[in-house]
Amino acid sequence: MQYYSGFMAHSKRTHIAPTLLLAFGALLAAACKSDDPKTPMATPSLTIDPNQVPLGNPVEMTYKFVVARDAKFTKDYRVMVHFADQDQTLMYQDDHDPPVPTSQWAPGQTIEYKRRFFMPVYPYVGDATIEVGLYCNGCTLRASLDAQDMGHRSYLAAHLQLLPQSEGVAVRYKQGWYEIEGSDTSGEGSWHWMRKNATLAIKNPKKDSVLYLKVGNASSAYKESQHVTVSLEGGPPLDQFTLSPEQKLTLRTIQIPAASWGTRDTVDLQLSVDKSFVPDLLWPPNDRRELAVQVYKAVVVRSRS
Repeated sequence: MQYYSGFMAHSKRTHIAPTLLLAFGALLAAACKSDDPKTPMATPSLTIDPNQVPLGNPVEMTYKFVVARDAKFTKDYRVMVHFADQDQTLMYQDDHDPPVPTSQWAPGQTIEYKRRFFMPVYPYVGDATIEVGLYCNGCTLRASLDAQDMGHRSYLAAHLQLLPQSEGVAVRYKQGWYEIEGSDTSGEGSWHWMRKNATLAIKNPKKDSVLYLKVGNASSAYKESQHVTVSLEGGPPLDQFTLSPEQKLTLRTIQIPAASWGTRDTVDLQLSVDKSFVPDLLWPPNDRRELAVQVYKAVVVRSRS
């Protein structure tokens, strides 16, 4: 069998002469000290914060791999990250390349890094598990790790509780937006195109908060940078940044103090972009919308401190 990120592929059995089989076994035994031995290559661990998170909100994930002292990776593996519901059904995933390629991991070394993951707005709330593994193209099996194997070298790494989206701060796309496009469970997720000026209506959190704003532009229409301004109604800019043609995508983390929210139950957050385009004026796609930037995430999280 061949195991990849979350899928299996069957291979046909072939007859091998005993002498060739013995020779092949000797070579395999010699190679067992690297890449895919029967003994674990590393010990994984995963810390998540918070461990109770509303759908759509971010969770900070700290990955740690302690490489075994007699192990040596000769290939570059990807990190498999699967989120499963209480019935162990795969909901979504966050497979990625580690910041340090596994071929550079040294015996006894500890590899640690952080990633931020936004929980998709998926039709499930309740207890969930996160499983991790290491896989690579051309490898017949995932790497063996020192952790609880949930099957096919997919290892239990963490538990978390998914809360209803209503447990978070409500954000409504109010004016200047087009209908949602794309999928929220893979890749960069879904997005809204906005016009040059758009408004988000936010239920007042009435405390220090963080606005996570993920903005991009997949169009080839712009040869120059776009400038984006973020502000609360009637207030000074909270953030100003540039989106370059080469960058395409950026995630802004904007601190908003409690005093800036005021006393109203709902507060308008305004986004302004200096450049937009109409596709019909450049190509013939029959699209007459005014498009400025794509907003992938607009999430407000109350500070816990």
